[in-house]
Amino acid sequence: MNGKIDCLRITGILVLAALLVAGMSLPARANDAMNARSLVEKARITLDDFDKAKDMSAFRDLLKDAKGVFIAPQILKGAFFIGGSGGSGVFMVRDGTTGRWSQPAFYTIGSASFGLQIGGEASEVVLLAMTDRGVSALLSDSVKLGADVGVAAGPVGIGASAATANLSADVLSFARSKGLFAGISLDGAVVKVRDSLNNAYYKTTVKPTDILVKRTVMNRHSDRLISALSTDAAKG
Repeated sequence: MNGKIDCLRITGILVLAALLVAGMSLPARANDAMNARSLVEKARITLDDFDKAKDMSAFRDLLKDAKGVFIAPQILKGAFFIGGSGGSGVFMVRDGTTGRWSQPAFYTIGSASFGLQIGGEASEVVLLAMTDRGVSALLSDSVKLGADVGVAAGPVGIGASAATANLSADVLSFARSKGLFAGISLDGAVVKVRDSLNNAYYKTTVKPTDILVKRTVMNRHSDRLISALSTDAAKG
């Protein structure tokens, strides 16, 4: 009899523990979903700012031929690891046949030094993946720019043009800090998938390939960002 009671007690404790864990995970998932939606909207604003800037004519020309775009609306010093800089961003891929842009996949980007190169407490970064190799690298769970894939600073300035870009680079980088635009080197920066945001945003377990290549999931909240990117890329 005592054995049965003990067994029931243990079962009850396990059930209670499971309920507590589930209850604790609900707010976390809700926060991730909210953060993901906020990141998408901020990415749209950053893209719009880059597209309209007079110093970014080369960026606009290069965007026309880009195979993928990574947008990090806010890079903060000390946000990735002690002494470094980092933040989160979204990556979108253009279909080579239809020209349509994918839904966004969520990533982090961080480095020990690029925040200092940018110069400022908060910066915005946009990466243009110009080659298939650049896109494939960013589909990985983690990629180190400059080591796993070639990266170079993009041309910036009123006199700059797409023709002055480093055409051998797989990825071109652009940034804005304190209102100033610059093409910066991101050698050594690490880009990693943010599974928690991807899963929360699409309400299922997904990988970057599901979002960017297979395109098996969607969230209508992304419509404005996709529309903005499609419009900007078409301008050339």
